[in-house]
Amino acid sequence: MRYAMLAAAILLGPALSIQAHAQTQMGISISNRGFSIGFVMSSYPTLVRIPGYPVYYDPSVYSNYFFYDGLYWVFQDDNWYSSAWYNGPWDMVPPAYVPLFILRIPVRYYRRPPVYFRGWRADDPPRWGEHWGPNWERERSGWNHWNRRDVPRPAPLPTYQRNYTGDRYPRQLDEQRAIEARRYRYQPRDPVSRQIFEQRRQRQEFRDRQPQQQNIRQQEMYRQQQQQNVRQQEMYRQQQQQNMRQQEMYRQQQQQNMRQQEMYRQQQQQNMRQQEMNRQQQQQNMRQQEMYRQRTQQDARQLERARQQQQQNNRQRQPQRSRPARSGSSGGMDNGT
Repeated sequence: MRYAMLAAAILLGPALSIQAHAQTQMGISISNRGFSIGFVMSSYPTLVRIPGYPVYYDPSVYSNYFFYDGLYWVFQDDNWYSSAWYNGPWDMVPPAYVPLFILRIPVRYYRRPPVYFRGWRADDPPRWGEHWGPNWERERSGWNHWNRRDVPRPAPLPTYQRNYTGDRYPRQLDEQRAIEARRYRYQPRDPVSRQIFEQRRQRQEFRDRQPQQQNIRQQEMYRQQQQQNVRQQEMYRQQQQQNMRQQEMYRQQQQQNMRQQEMYRQQQQQNMRQQEMNRQQQQQNMRQQEMYRQRTQQDARQLERARQQQQQNNRQRQPQRSRPARSGSSGGMDNGT
């Protein structure tokens, strides 16, 4: 369980580094695979074995700098950091997971001991229980008790790293691991060291997979983009067809409107011709009525003239009829006498 928690702690190194920054008020720059601490090893360290311990230290640097079980260790600002290469980048390791032989290093081999080391015996390890508290003491119970006659052999020093200084120093994890695979075949014995190496391997595999996964995601995004483009093109084509249909419908509607307007114009012309014919018919009817009236008046005048002529004729004939009557009466009178 402890090593599973260690794995999580290493994977969450950047988050822990932020916490370390808050605790120490030191400037720690976070990188993608660890971070830099406040000193630089410009060349391969001069490592000397601590007598009776499978641990090396560098007496020539003003730093708490050690090598144990295939890893470099630095204690700075109350935090432990580890790296497979002498100049980092570094991963912070929480106190609950620091290897036992690192905790057991005597005080005298700390080239830059913190203030709270004062008064502690130089040949004894630091009093971590007093510093980190009873909870840590319970978790790491017995950390300072071991069989001094059964100390494991120290790991071989990775002296091949002498060839990598200055601009040649590999900063990327994949470069470091590629060189390690060719030049350093040591397998750590300490469970924490093994776990750190395994986490470095997994983290590198994870980073190696990331470009592939990113490529897969990019290809999937490209495929989806292509599909979206095809869909958009299909939608555009359908929209174009719909626009063409609408334009055709509009053109047909325009033609129909023009036909209707032409029919309306022809109907108007027909109506006007009909009205003109009606007007002419009315005028003809009026002329016929006028002619009938005039003829009727003429007939009436003729009748009136005929009547007057008849009357005149009658008047003219009337005296002729009355004279013989008067002659006869007078003759009779004569005859009676």
